[in-house]
Amino acid sequence: MSPALPQKGLPKACIIGAGCSGFTTAKRLKDAGVPYDCFEASDDIGGNWYFKNPNGLSACYESLHIDTSKWRLAFEDFPVPAGWPDFPHHSQVLQYFKDYVAHFGLRETITFNTKVQKAARTDDGLWSVTLSTGETRLYDVLIVANGHHWDPRIPEYPGSFDGVAFHAHAYSDPFDPVDMRGKTVVVVGMGNSAMDIASELAQRPIAGKLIVSARRGVWVFPKYLNGKPSDKSAMPPWMPRKLGLSMARSLIRKHVGKMEDYGLPKPDHEPLEAHPSVSGEFLTRAGCGDITFKPAIKALEGKTVRFADDTVEAVDVIVFATGYKISFPFLAEPALVPDADHRLPLFKRMMKPGTPNLFYMGLAQALPTLVNFAEQQSKLVAEYLTGRYALPAIADMQRITAKDEERHTGQYYASARHTIQVDFGVYCADLKKEIAAGERRAKAAGNRLSIAARAVEALPLAAE
Repeated sequence: MSPALPQKGLPKACIIGAGCSGFTTAKRLKDAGVPYDCFEASDDIGGNWYFKNPNGLSACYESLHIDTSKWRLAFEDFPVPAGWPDFPHHSQVLQYFKDYVAHFGLRETITFNTKVQKAARTDDGLWSVTLSTGETRLYDVLIVANGHHWDPRIPEYPGSFDGVAFHAHAYSDPFDPVDMRGKTVVVVGMGNSAMDIASELAQRPIAGKLIVSARRGVWVFPKYLNGKPSDKSAMPPWMPRKLGLSMARSLIRKHVGKMEDYGLPKPDHEPLEAHPSVSGEFLTRAGCGDITFKPAIKALEGKTVRFADDTVEAVDVIVFATGYKISFPFLAEPALVPDADHRLPLFKRMMKPGTPNLFYMGLAQALPTLVNFAEQQSKLVAEYLTGRYALPAIADMQRITAKDEERHTGQYYASARHTIQVDFGVYCADLKKEIAAGERRAKAAGNRLSIAARAVEALPLAAE
């Protein structure tokens, strides 16, 4: 069945970004006949998975392999190559994305080398979108898919450092952005990127001494359990959370053991009370003595670093693997961006109650994968924009959002990194139910369009 052509009378959407969240949303809208423009700041698709992306926003490094198995990251209607390893390299993931875009004829619908500078609501509820070309256009719907792993978050410390310091976002390999052979390197953080980078640099021919510094210990999960990718052992979404957590924690303790046995600090929380750190090599490197653990940095003292236990180390390089801010530089309205605590509660992790023509796609820390997360979300978007789905009342949206937030984030300790946690399986099961409920609401209302087609392209305006 060929994709539907854009239908007259349907609202027109602006999609910001052509990473995996943007182009899968575009595919769904194209199938539904919803007209859209998709703008990508770079010269190609791929976003974060485009190594050396010329837009400077990719956090991809040379040795990166995805932590999600190929079975869990595949798009529904486009299987991954049969010959892929369980955990493919970033270059394979990007090629898969390119093949998807080519297969579904999406490339010609994406405007490359064009950045959305500003998106603002007009007095009559449309979206005024200003492009890097200087042109301003009007849209009925705004779809935000610009990603959330591109704006580095770097902690501040007393003092100054005389060596080289940079965020993991700038890390390419052990020689770029600085040659780290024979150097004393501190990697700050114990998330997935921190463990990948630390494991790579800890190899004896590279860093002279590799130190990992973090405020607390974490549980490190292996990529394999019983010879199979560990994410294939996910609990079914129907299982009660407490029971599922109890079973998962028992399994982790049995197969991984105590972090202290690897020379790492004892975590101050239970397994799965933090976003999982997954590494097939980090525990081995730690157990071999190639990684030294230190508590949080207390102060920078020229050529040395003082840690929270008041030990001092002479350090050449600091790599901050300390996460990212959630940023929407094109949105100026405070209610539409995260608050000071990094929180932006959204209905089904997509919509701000009371703003019916704005969608945030892929704005989640989804377990086990974010790659095909927006693919699931786009089902609701397409149904909604074609009149086959209707939203609940605003009060109901707020109630459901609060319930969902507790379901997905309630088990985690308070941290900026845990504000957008989502269990993929539970989310998809709930989303399917919500779409069905919305279809019943829409049918009862006569399947009228919730968002009317009112936008007319404005004449090009001078850049402000």
